[in-house]
Amino acid sequence: MSDEPENKKQKMAPANPRIIALFDVDGTLTIPRGEVTPDMMAFMKSLSEKITVGIVGGSDLPKQEEQLGEGIASVFPYNFSQNGLVAYKDGELQDVQTISKFLGEDNIKKIVNWTLKYLADIDIPVKRGTFIEFRSGMMNISPIGRNCSREERNDYEKIDLERNIRKDMVAAMKKEFADLNLTFSIGGQISFDVFPAGWDKTYCLKYLNEGDFDEIHFFGDKTFEGGNDYEIFTSERTIGHTVTSPEDTKEQCTK
Repeated sequence: MSDEPENKKQKMAPANPRIIALFDVDGTLTIPRGEVTPDMMAFMKSLSEKITVGIVGGSDLPKQEEQLGEGIASVFPYNFSQNGLVAYKDGELQDVQTISKFLGEDNIKKIVNWTLKYLADIDIPVKRGTFIEFRSGMMNISPIGRNCSREERNDYEKIDLERNIRKDMVAAMKKEFADLNLTFSIGGQISFDVFPAGWDKTYCLKYLNEGDFDEIHFFGDKTFEGGNDYEIFTSERTIGHTVTSPEDTKEQCTK
């Protein structure tokens, strides 16, 4: 049989390959922890015919696949999970960095022990499971626990905004672990990320050679200071766009 069908599967270059748009996931392409709609994915694929498209999320790749579909690392030219610590280009794995190697197990243990003690003293109506999720490139900490339901997640977010639970915990951790030069990034509704300084979403920009692109656009919802989109949104290398929902993302991209 001919190899022609396989060759036809090769992606065509976009009309303007030197313009790239990078997209956050939660609140940008999907509702928080929700699945992308068929209409939104169709829009993204259509956009990728015009410019270069990349995904950059804080979650690990399996969670990205839950939200954006299996094999998402091969759908667009660039895919960055865990802020780019796991990087794919054209479906090929480029690099993986791990927080355990970088900080050392003794420091990881100190962070875990301190966090569990702190969370034990927080009084909120509901606590579930998975308060600390250890990812290869970061630690994700959730006062309510990542196993909460969507209703519990929404209720917690209201309490968090009223009482600054995550903000206060981040402030306490910055003081406790000042010697480790960590970055704390609040994202989504129920958690925040902890990772070495410089391992925010700007980390993914190392894979985008300056000579390859005339414009690097970034679309995200947590672009405020302390949010997990802030650093890449304010980077000198990017043109930042603040969005409020997947629908707003689509609208801004079509302006």
